[in-house]
Amino acid sequence: MKIAIIEDEKKIAEELSKLLQENGYHTMIINEFENIINHILNLEMDLILLDINLPFQNGFEISKELLKKKQVPIIFVTSRNTEEDELLSIQSGGIDFLSKPYNKRILLEKIHRALKQNNPKNFRFITKNEITLDLHLSYLCFQEKKVELTRNEFRILYYFFIQEKRIITKEELLEYLWNDKFYLDEGILMVNINRLRKKANEIGIKDLLKTVRKQGYTL
Repeated sequence: MKIAIIEDEKKIAEELSKLLQENGYHTMIINEFENIINHILNLEMDLILLDINLPFQNGFEISKELLKKKQVPIIFVTSRNTEEDELLSIQSGGIDFLSKPYNKRILLEKIHRALKQNNPKNFRFITKNEITLDLHLSYLCFQEKKVELTRNEFRILYYFFIQEKRIITKEELLEYLWNDKFYLDEGILMVNINRLRKKANEIGIKDLLKTVRKQGYTL
């Protein structure tokens, strides 16, 4: 599991990173604050530990802006400790809040619970780019409109939703579907992708599963 640490005090960030690594997590310290949203969007991570008092944008602003574009659990870890701060952290999308100095065992437990709760296998919905996939009822939803997906259409789209934004090749998709006991050849795959695009267009989603020439597809 990869955890991003967004903290402008170098010593605190390094101590936190060491604690997490000692407990089996991979960490990355983010210290480029001027264009932080774009920087985060280019990284793969499973959880963010976010301070509030940061240069250029505070943690609340970062959380609100980031969660419009990327689904990732955020725990606020901050020296600010008022009820108002905790309320604002929730309103800006944070799933938990912990004041410094924090109890290490409590922090690790909060991280463990956050990662477990945010495992895609436990979701009812996954949202990316303002598009929502209903995992229980196999609906694709956008701006209060929805369309039902077939089993194959759902499995194809689900794979794009659980990946970080990147290009996915036909070969990778076919291997995933084959290993998941959905035996599709390339021709059937293309039929399903075209049907997905048509259904998406019916509810106002333009360019779902964009083709990247000679490379594959991206959500």
